[in-house]
Amino acid sequence: MYVFESVSILINGFYIYVLLQKGDFIRRTFSKKAISTILWIFFALFVLNTLGNLVAATNFEKGFAVLTLVNAVLLWIINRARE
Repeated sequence: MYVFESVSILINGFYIYVLLQKGDFIRRTFSKKAISTILWIFFALFVLNTLGNLVAATNFEKGFAVLTLVNAVLLWIINRARE
């Protein structure tokens, strides 16, 4: 379980790092195209996670569908925004 949670924290840290680069809050280490591609991949993961949460067995997990859907919509808006 520690390994799983450690990987999760690393992925979330990478997600935040890429978003900070997209917003020009930190110096870019990836090209604009790479950042956009990475964020589209995260968008797809959030959409899939939303679908998975909707078919979950417990109501607690189904509740997280709202959060993942909001993340997906926000990533859609961020990726579609003109620079």
